[in-house]
Amino acid sequence: MSERVNKLIIGTAPDSWGVWFADDPKQIPWERFLDEVVESGYKWIELGPYGYLPSDPVRLAEELKARGLQVTAGTAFTAFHRGADQWETAWEPARRVAELTAAMGGGNIVVIPAMWRDDVTGAAVESGVLSDAAWRDLFAGHNKLGQVLLTDFGLKQQFHSHADSHVGAQSDIEHLLAETDPELLNLCLDTGHAEYCRASSLELIRKYPERIGYLHLKQINPEILSKVNADNMTWAAANLAGVMSEPPGGLPDLRAVIDAVEALDKPIFGIVEQDMYPVAFDVPMPIAKRTRDYLLSCGSRTTVN
Repeated sequence: MSERVNKLIIGTAPDSWGVWFADDPKQIPWERFLDEVVESGYKWIELGPYGYLPSDPVRLAEELKARGLQVTAGTAFTAFHRGADQWETAWEPARRVAELTAAMGGGNIVVIPAMWRDDVTGAAVESGVLSDAAWRDLFAGHNKLGQVLLTDFGLKQQFHSHADSHVGAQSDIEHLLAETDPELLNLCLDTGHAEYCRASSLELIRKYPERIGYLHLKQINPEILSKVNADNMTWAAANLAGVMSEPPGGLPDLRAVIDAVEALDKPIFGIVEQDMYPVAFDVPMPIAKRTRDYLLSCGSRTTVN
């Protein structure tokens, strides 16, 4: 594995090629994804949805080595606010992701909380506001998950606040950080989801420098976001409407974000995520190349190596 000093390392993810699911005919074949990642000039990737890339560690290691790629993280999903019994529901798929991530030399698990409304119909599947008891269950579940990931696999839990989840707004993110153990949970600061939920990436970096453990770098189109809010659109509908904007055309200002992250003076990954499911197969790679070039122009210690 390449040596990491105090720099921001830019990588990418299957999401930037329109991949949201393990198996979907609308998605680019995984071999083409890996090949295009290399052609786009990236060295580091996330695993994406478990099962999209080969889940056999020997096979995957061979495919990555052949292309000179390394893994930053896997992704897991939780709903700990729904009660202690959610541990068993979350842990088995998380365990598989953790095993594969660790086997590939990755150091992080990006953890995404459940959404409170149906992504397709927009109907509420539960209240959008958590009770005090639900918050306590959420904190306890994530502290436990972070402990197991660290103890059993040597992995760090990076919590990803998310649109249409209970942890998206600035106050919700700050509540989470105040009530969880910094040794067991830090923030995957997704600049696009933060902006979508009216949270300030720059303020979070300023107030919680020690809790910024990982980055997803993306932007929001503010004009489309205004329509999303006016029409009360779901996250999936907003994505189809084009709420994600190719940098540097949206918000937040990623140059300012990168300046602030570099000032933290610590090694950190910044993963490009250009949500665009579903998308024609020839669309993602040119965007990935342009985004890489733009982000590398934003900082003096921002690199792909």
